[in-house]
Amino acid sequence: MAIRIAVADDQAAVRAGLSMILDAAEDIDVVGEAADGREAVLLARTEKPDVVLMDVRMPAVDGIEACRRIAGERLAQVLVLTTFDLDEHVYAALKAGAAGFLLKTVDAQGLLDAVRHVAAGDAVIEPSVTRRLLSAFAEREPSAEPAGYSDLTGREREVLDLLGDGLSNRLIARSLHIEETTVKTHVSRVLTKLGVQSRVQAAVIARQARS
Repeated sequence: MAIRIAVADDQAAVRAGLSMILDAAEDIDVVGEAADGREAVLLARTEKPDVVLMDVRMPAVDGIEACRRIAGERLAQVLVLTTFDLDEHVYAALKAGAAGFLLKTVDAQGLLDAVRHVAAGDAVIEPSVTRRLLSAFAEREPSAEPAGYSDLTGREREVLDLLGDGLSNRLIARSLHIEETTVKTHVSRVLTKLGVQSRVQAAVIARQARS
């Protein structure tokens, strides 16, 4: 089945360009566009896309609040597209439950690959800032044991630790010598027990657990 995606950006030309790139892929269908965060949330509720490609700075309801609502209701995975490599907006978006973020300088193939990874349940973060982003994110949080951490099984803690290294489901499966479908089950349970919406949030908790 094709990946269903919604595009949210306050600039019509940007929305059109992104939609054209995405719709050209045989395995991706653009199911709608939104000019602000409020429209993005409504679109996610009505069209139920797999992924929402979300700009950060938009009028009315911004991308961060829209991300929080979409992730909180588990309507779709949110992939933030930003002009900034690391700032308060990106930090807040990831804390709100975004599956990851890309810079707007990403090329067409990079964008398509990112959408596919996020739809498959993997996190996608701009490679140049992955490690410093997670470190900065973790440093902002208290060092006490995160809620739900003690409820994790030994295997789930292994999976969480590898999430902290930014590994995909495929690489986690290879590292632990288990099936990828099994990894997806473990990841889902880890997120539920920790009370978070995204792999990025889980990765931050993994970094906290190491400190």
